[in-house]
Amino acid sequence: MSWTQARARLAAAERHHPGADTSELRRQLRAERLAKTITSTLIEMPPLTAQERCRLAALLLSDGASA
Repeated sequence: MSWTQARARLAAAERHHPGADTSELRRQLRAERLAKTITSTLIEMPPLTAQERCRLAALLLSDGASA
């Protein structure tokens, strides 16, 4: 799913079901926007080293507190 599709799902849920819990849809939207940002950043920059990939993977797998 693209971030625009996730945004549309959230908007539709809020429009058709006011007051409903949309926290999961909001989480999906944030994850899709992050994926888009990561993808476009990786396209623009030189290839990452193995060490850089491991560090970034560790950040994504952690809670982010030790960044």
